[in-house]
Amino acid sequence: MPPAVTHFSANINRIALLRNSRDNGLPDLLRAAQTILDAGAAGITVHPRPDERHIRLNDIGPLAALVARYADREFNVEGNPHHNLMEIVEATLPQQATFVPDAVDTPTSNRGFAAGDEMQAVQPLIARLKAKGVRVSVFVDANIASVEAAHAAGADRIELYTEPYAAAFAHGGTGAAAHCLNDFVAAAQRARQLGLGVNAGHDLNLDNLPDFIAAVQPDEVSIGHAFIADALWLGLEVATQRYVACCAGKKV
Repeated sequence: MPPAVTHFSANINRIALLRNSRDNGLPDLLRAAQTILDAGAAGITVHPRPDERHIRLNDIGPLAALVARYADREFNVEGNPHHNLMEIVEATLPQQATFVPDAVDTPTSNRGFAAGDEMQAVQPLIARLKAKGVRVSVFVDANIASVEAAHAAGADRIELYTEPYAAAFAHGGTGAAAHCLNDFVAAAQRARQLGLGVNAGHDLNLDNLPDFIAAVQPDEVSIGHAFIADALWLGLEVATQRYVACCAGKKV
């Protein structure tokens, strides 16, 4: 069943990237995360890379402890399970781990796990984390084969890679994105038929999010780049409130 309200998880990688450009610890990542949670976000997402270009390993524990202070909030750690993700997740036990098939030198996530050998290879890793009580979501493209492969591999949720939708919307608005959106609706429907939760993320923003939420009704969206860009003008608190409201179907 679709959720009553889609949860907004704020990806704070961009804040860490800015902090890492100087050696003075500013902006304070924990303070930023606390501000976001106080403003109503359902969770915090981080995607630590092996080169620590933004999130550092020593950020993870304090962030997990911060999120744990809030009732009904979640910490989501993303990454490639064949790189550094497994060790990080097993050390901190966040509520959710999201498997993403990104290469070490990839600037940002650019595809989901493919059905077949690639998905089968993460099956034992999914089982390993689920045995420790961590919910596992797998990043997939919006096609039925990938959704079914994620289910066969034992995932609890899928995260739909939304860049194709965001790109279509940017080029032509609602009309141009409508055909592309059908693929996401079909993938989400199939996921729910199989008992999977549905997350989504990548280049979603306040302009393209309303149509996506209304059609797909995901359980959760994780948004970082556009959220932080909006926060430059609005401030973290107001930006968070607007994304939370947008996820609830309100006009912002």
